[in-house]
Amino acid sequence: MLAKRIIPCLDVADGRVVKGVNFVDLKDAGDPVELGERYYLEGADELVFLDITATVEKRKTVIDWVRRVADTIFIPFTVGGGISSLEAISNLLRAGADKVSLNSAAVRNPQLIREAAAAFGSQCIVIAVDAKRSGNQWKVFTGGGRFETERDALEWIEEAENLGAGEILLTSMDRDGTQVGYDLVLLKEVADRTRIPVIASGGAGSPEHLLSALREGEADAVLAASIFHYERYSIAEVKEFLSKEGVVVRQ
Repeated sequence: MLAKRIIPCLDVADGRVVKGVNFVDLKDAGDPVELGERYYLEGADELVFLDITATVEKRKTVIDWVRRVADTIFIPFTVGGGISSLEAISNLLRAGADKVSLNSAAVRNPQLIREAAAAFGSQCIVIAVDAKRSGNQWKVFTGGGRFETERDALEWIEEAENLGAGEILLTSMDRDGTQVGYDLVLLKEVADRTRIPVIASGGAGSPEHLLSALREGEADAVLAASIFHYERYSIAEVKEFLSKEGVVVRQ
């Protein structure tokens, strides 16, 4: 049985890690390199860095801090934000990232997924989906959660998988930063429709929430920010809890 992954998420704006609620009211949470090193030493399985203002500011992800992170940690990490070309993907992978996360550019140009998977391998291509409930469906948002699209999140995830995506980073915008638990209904819907790994994101407030996402939501990995950034729980505490509950995790 594959071990479930615990992945701290670091949203980066202006070179600093920030955290908000429902994608707004951002507060400073520290330096990305320092936090990344802390989580690496604490036993994180992977890290995700998202440059959340790159797309809106129409710029590329800043390569400098990506290189600094690569020089500091020795676990896989994913970088996203403002990535819209094969050249940009290549630059980030060369700077030390193990995977790239595509969102807005992939929604605008789905063929970017196919081209990127062919050029670098599906294992490098993560599709980030920011989903918000709208009636009895979930709509896809782009631009760091700023712009609603007409795309249905479940249909988009299926399309992304068919185009060659290797992994889905699924964020519930309704739960983001609330610490009330993941959207298990959304997670289960996605798990039932896709064969590639799904990372649950948005709403983690306790180890019990992570357990629910892995069990009831059938996620392959859980991503969290607030509970780690503000040291409410350590990664070791979370892994110990999950292990006692029978979840296979890397110790």
